Amino acid sequence: QVRLEESGGGSVQAGGSLRLSCTASSDTDGPTCMGWFRQAPGKDREGVAGIYMKSGFSMYAGSVEGRFTISADKVKNSVYLQMNSLEPADTAIYYCAADRVCGNPINQFDYKSWGQGTQVTVPS
Repeated sequence: QVRLEESGGGSVQAGGSLRLSCTASSDTDGPTCMGWFRQAPGKDREGVAGIYMKSGFSMYAGSVEGRFTISADKVKNSVYLQMNSLEPADTAIYYCAADRVCGNPINQFDYKSWGQGTQVTVPS
């Protein structure tokens, strides 16, 4: 079982930046891929960005491409999401996910382990 701990959420003005962090811990091998997902009030959870830990191959949702950057530290079993040029539409609870068997890194149904979530608020 993979346990995930997220940090870095908060409130920031439009145009500002935040950096989310997530560290995975388990009794066996680390995750093969990790991803960030978000759920805004009244909306379904959606994929934001995902990454293969070994190769660094990453994918992004179109709504965040060019503004958000996902990166990974395989030694620390950690993934980071640098969020720049934040907009009110980015307001959501952000969740970290991880798995050892990976398909599409921004497909939530490909992940079995999830963090508790961290709130990101960008007031309008």
